[in-house]
Amino acid sequence: MNFATDIVESAPAGDLALVELTRAGERRTWSFGQVAQRSAALAGTLAAHGVRRGDVVMTLIGNRSEWIFAMLACFRIGAVVLPCSEQLRAKDLRARIDAVSPTAILADERNRAELEAAGVGEAAVLLIPDDALLRAEPAPAVSLAAEDPALITFTSGTAGEPKAVVHAQRYLFGQHVQGRHWLAPPPGGRVWCTAASGWSKSARNVFIAPWIMGASALIHDARFDPQERLAILAQEQVDVLCMAPTEYRIIAKRATLAPVPGLSGLVAAGEALNPEVLRAWKEATGLAIRDGYGQTETGQLTANPPDREPRPGSMGLPLPGVRLSVQDGELLADPATVPTFFLGYLGEPAPQGLWRTGDRVRQDEDGYIFFEGRTDDVIISAGYRIGPFEVESALVAHPAVAEAAAVAAPDAERGEVVRAVVVLRSGYEGSLQLARELQEHVKSVTAPYKYPRVVDFVEDLPKTSSGKVRRALLRQQGAA
Repeated sequence: MNFATDIVESAPAGDLALVELTRAGERRTWSFGQVAQRSAALAGTLAAHGVRRGDVVMTLIGNRSEWIFAMLACFRIGAVVLPCSEQLRAKDLRARIDAVSPTAILADERNRAELEAAGVGEAAVLLIPDDALLRAEPAPAVSLAAEDPALITFTSGTAGEPKAVVHAQRYLFGQHVQGRHWLAPPPGGRVWCTAASGWSKSARNVFIAPWIMGASALIHDARFDPQERLAILAQEQVDVLCMAPTEYRIIAKRATLAPVPGLSGLVAAGEALNPEVLRAWKEATGLAIRDGYGQTETGQLTANPPDREPRPGSMGLPLPGVRLSVQDGELLADPATVPTFFLGYLGEPAPQGLWRTGDRVRQDEDGYIFFEGRTDDVIISAGYRIGPFEVESALVAHPAVAEAAAVAAPDAERGEVVRAVVVLRSGYEGSLQLARELQEHVKSVTAPYKYPRVVDFVEDLPKTSSGKVRRALLRQQGAA
């Protein structure tokens, strides 16, 4: 198998593959033939810089066509691609470079300074835009096995730094399940998945699932603006919109919703949607938001299917063929039934037995699953999974901070936000000014979305007899 040949080159060369709205306000379109040609040439450029089958290529590119060309170039030659978010800072990039030892890094010129601050070691750095990268002799496509590695994405945890999740080639082709039973674009339709490059959902739903389903993709390289997003939906005749729940919430609150001609599907995943947001979109557009659920490690597991009225508050039914169970309130998955299940964390043995998601759920008599909370301490804010350790590490690096704990606090728009509970060093006093200084400090050393939107100063952190911070108690206090 090879996604570049089996999906991209097998499509009619003249059919529309991609609509690109650039940061400069340009609108560009790309046919499947043009996408195939440019990605094959970029594969040749990578090969000329020493990239071979199994080598890792890191990308640091926004939502622009070159990111998609880079992904396809890696798929073509059997390289393993690690897409990174542009929000990552030098410390985050350094950790990823150390973990995967990339042979090459493809980056947007606008990210050069952050990348140089991280240090790139022996990796070849290729900066875009540079048309010369797309004029090399095309590299031949290789034949790949289902279990060959294809993609690395990083996830967050509570006990340490983010882990590198390794996905196989079957992950790419396995997207046809959620593509058919959740995303469900009409043939020849257009899908807009707004997730930024570098996130799990972007890797599978910006272009992979749409192209498998015979649809075109839309990408927009700009900051989130509620009114602009609604205008683009109508202007570009989008058929299916895939957004984070937070985006649906903010648009419902800050923009005027109305029917969008041609729009036939709304899907969301990442966190639960509250009933008032579901109601607002349904009343204004006539369309129900169909929720789904998955993890970086598993890919999509559940969906509210397109041929049924969504069950409000539910993340849906298990996808066809996927075997899920609920044990002691926790959702478990059978990896043998999940075509998009990961190979394992980089450098660790493959997981064995049933997969424990760490999510507490309940299931009704019809099989619909409802999310109730995390069994661990990961904070899910605006669809981003944030590990407390990352925030705490950034906070204690500030000279004023002796100890810190990061927990979730409820938020009407984002679902949850990061709340920092801080013990100060002797000689410092808590103040609004210091709270703002700590927020800016976290933004400067890690991805900005991780910064604490709430900062509380305390004398001591509550701890267990073994010295572990009682985060559950802090979460309860924050909710109160």
